Amino acid sequence: MTVDQRVMIAGLVALPGPPLGVRAIARQVGVSATTVSRELRRDGATRASYRVFSAQLDADVKRRRPKVFRLLATTPVGAHLRREVAQGLRKNWSPQQVSGRLKREHPGRPELHMSHTAIYRSIYVLGRQRLLTEIDHPLRRAGQGPRKRGAAYSRIKDAVSIHDRPAEADARVPGHWEGDLIKGKNNASAIATLVERATRFTLLVPLPAGFKSVVVADALAGAVTALPAHLWASLTWDRGLEMAAHARFTVATGVQVYFADPHAPWQRPTNENTNGLLRQYLPKGSDLNTVTPERLTEIQHLINSRPRQVLQFATPAEALDELIARAGDATTQ
Repeated sequence: MTVDQRVMIAGLVALPGPPLGVRAIARQVGVSATTVSRELRRDGATRASYRVFSAQLDADVKRRRPKVFRLLATTPVGAHLRREVAQGLRKNWSPQQVSGRLKREHPGRPELHMSHTAIYRSIYVLGRQRLLTEIDHPLRRAGQGPRKRGAAYSRIKDAVSIHDRPAEADARVPGHWEGDLIKGKNNASAIATLVERATRFTLLVPLPAGFKSVVVADALAGAVTALPAHLWASLTWDRGLEMAAHARFTVATGVQVYFADPHAPWQRPTNENTNGLLRQYLPKGSDLNTVTPERLTEIQHLINSRPRQVLQFATPAEALDELIARAGDATTQ
């Protein structure tokens, strides 16, 4: 749960009139009903006493892990568990599948069992790439070598890895963006989302003609040229083939595209969080081609006018305006 999501829950709980059900709140926040139910009980709270600050503090405290992650333990059992979990993850098994196989292959040996929740925590806290890097050594001793760098990008010609992205992007220096598609019912319609990492400013790009790579490249190029050039330094995308024409986009805009690792949404956290917020206005299962340009502009304004704690409760629109103003002042000096 993010702070923004907790703010949304608190606001929905406090609405006048008949109280919203847990499922209705979950749909608007973009999480499961179980997550909302657990959140409303966090730290002994009730619907009436739920407070964002207390819930966030409780989550932060419980997230701390003074003990070593089991997958990083240096014991023989830890090394064995590490190898087996790594083999499953490298086959693109889900944590649930890895956990199930451990129990199936090692009945009666609980020290070699690991819940899918623990595997998820290891991935999200350490990062999948770092986790697999940490366990490369025991894997090599087991006879399984690492993948060649860049092999995962073979389906997208000349794709540049996120690991080659400038350090300024990780430091959230303005001008570095993350992008993705939000898809509608039966994956038949889509809208492209672009989010600036420093200001959280969001652009929504309609794709009424479909989302083949050339169409997406041209639509994104049009969105880029609508903003000052100094606000565009890079764009990070996932592994979707809709960005296969990235070279066409780069030629048109001068903006280099970097590709996240497969199945690694945490490498584009700003965009993933924003897409979750957008589902409040563009729910799953809807036909996105029926969303008018005027409505899309309205949604973009609503998202960019929402105060963010990470911006000291300024809005993304205000943060972007400040960036543009500072660049203008620097030019006149």
